[in-house]
Amino acid sequence: MTATAVELPEQRVTTRLGFNTRVSWTDDAGPGPGLRDGIALYRAAEALGYQSGWAYQRHFDHYLSSPLPFFAAVGQHTERIALGSAVIPMRYQDPILLAEAAGTTDLLVGGRLELALATGSLAGWDPIFGGVSTDARTEARRRLERFLAAVDGETLHVVDGPGQGAPVGTPIRVTPHSPGLRGRLRHGAASAGSASEAARLGLGLIVGTVLRGLEPGESFPQYQARVIETYRTTWRAERGTEPPPVAVAASILPGTTAALRETYAAYDLQRRTEGMAASRPRGALEPVISADLPDGMSISPVHHGDPDSVAAAVLADPGLAAADEIVLFLPPAFGLDANVRLITDLAREVAPALGWAPG
Repeated sequence: MTATAVELPEQRVTTRLGFNTRVSWTDDAGPGPGLRDGIALYRAAEALGYQSGWAYQRHFDHYLSSPLPFFAAVGQHTERIALGSAVIPMRYQDPILLAEAAGTTDLLVGGRLELALATGSLAGWDPIFGGVSTDARTEARRRLERFLAAVDGETLHVVDGPGQGAPVGTPIRVTPHSPGLRGRLRHGAASAGSASEAARLGLGLIVGTVLRGLEPGESFPQYQARVIETYRTTWRAERGTEPPPVAVAASILPGTTAALRETYAAYDLQRRTEGMAASRPRGALEPVISADLPDGMSISPVHHGDPDSVAAAVLADPGLAAADEIVLFLPPAFGLDANVRLITDLAREVAPALGWAPG
């Protein structure tokens, strides 16, 4: 398929609005205040009517590394907003322990957990987590399938001898079991291939801000729309039903003052020149990924300017037009006040033009 074959999708109504936070902190403040600021951000978003809040996982840096206990804490301070991970790389997870933690967390937060999982990883932590006999992606897929079976409540083992912790013949399943959690799991897709995999596994879809597999001449928004259409087409072919709502992460920065427009323009320039290394909190690790991405890999655009211009740009973006849920990607180095201002301006000045109404 070539870029010229991509047709603009019909504009869908944005039924849900979310945000994606790194839950970051600086060297001088430390992780405690950063984690508490993260909780405050979720409370502010819920008050604005946001339907979801997503937290990124990153190991060994100035970001949230263990989202499930964080979500359990957020759940005690909120009532309605969905709590999503975007994303958890399965290569470095024990699938059974993760299923136990996810079930526990989901029950504690009243069935609001929405886990996004991935079978790829940009960072290689094998020297710390331990190597495997297969390649990383194959291992991640194996662990994902094991995790899905555990969350589904499947029998993982039947006790077949003494010394196994239960009488012979006992079926072993993960407990506590949260029955609705399986239907709130998503695949974090960075390509059309991973979108197809999500549909085959019966997982929801969330599309991130970095994609790979673009055709020559194909823009990020065009490819994002193609990824989403691939998911929906595969789902219908595999399951004979309509697919669940699709979420996309996006940089949408409406500037309601001249100073904010200047700040957001500077972030856009930084993101275009530094790529995924842009907007790091003080003390964060130096990036090892070049700003010059390989062929076929691209980073999402930043829609910024005055609110009317931003709303028009979002409506004209084929990738965002194809989505049911838009998840605002918050610049990682922004503090609590800047983030609250951004989610407020998006909800009040832009999202209504997309058809969104507060939850």
